Amino acid sequence: MESQSVLATTCGELELRWGERTYVMGILNVTPDSFSGDGLADDVKAAVARAKQLAAEGADIIDIGGESTRPAAQPVSAEEELRRVIPVIERLAGELSVPMSIDTTKYGVAQRALEAGARMLNDQWGLKGDPRLAELAVEWRVPIVLMSNQRDKGGYAAALKRDTADYADPITEIINSLKGSLKIAAEAGIPGENIIIDPGIGFGKSWQHDLEIIRRLGELTGLGKPILLGPSGKSFIGRVLDLPVSERLPGTSAAVAIGIAHGADMVRVHDVRQIVRVCRMSDAIIRRRQIGN
Repeated sequence: MESQSVLATTCGELELRWGERTYVMGILNVTPDSFSGDGLADDVKAAVARAKQLAAEGADIIDIGGESTRPAAQPVSAEEELRRVIPVIERLAGELSVPMSIDTTKYGVAQRALEAGARMLNDQWGLKGDPRLAELAVEWRVPIVLMSNQRDKGGYAAALKRDTADYADPITEIINSLKGSLKIAAEAGIPGENIIIDPGIGFGKSWQHDLEIIRRLGELTGLGKPILLGPSGKSFIGRVLDLPVSERLPGTSAAVAIGIAHGADMVRVHDVRQIVRVCRMSDAIIRRRQIGN
């Protein structure tokens, strides 16, 4: 399943050598309304401590976000988002042993985050919300994650409110969406090795779509880019297992392992210590990675 043409991507001091192992992105929510209940808004000290804990548990990258992306979350201004994330990034820049990613859709927030020390962009609109994010990726020579987000399409938005997936093939829709994002990135001059794609689990898809994304993830490898998968604690797991967010780690672990088997190169998760172990075991089986490497 490791068919991507990109062999390596540089993120700060970290070289991501795709196909050798699965990388783990630890989630740091600096928000009061995260769906996972782990938000740390207005507590810089706690957020810094949490980031260091994630790094100690084995996270390769820390993804910092100041605006909740759960369905029906209230939007926040750029000023508020900056107030939440910049003090944390500035504190961590000189203390954290792993690179930071900024999870934002706003040009101004991304720019300040890069100036403060972030070394990756995570754009949940795949450059379709604010294409100027591409300019920052070029200027700063940093990797960017391009997500397929269907929340702006009536069919997918309606799917959030129903249990059936009765419209166009979701994988085809996702691939076409990502092709559009890749076109924007190429026209802006982002080097191919600095692009990572994300199918966007939970973003305008029904729970059946999310299961199908993982089942058919290998079809995305044809786009020739490393794949980031973000299943951590999401509603499709709760729907299948009938469990609250706090009890969804086993479901997340299963989704991660199967995702790796179908081509995931990086996973974005809350429970880093446990998922690092899942990745290590999966890599030993799937990538034949030697124990101890």
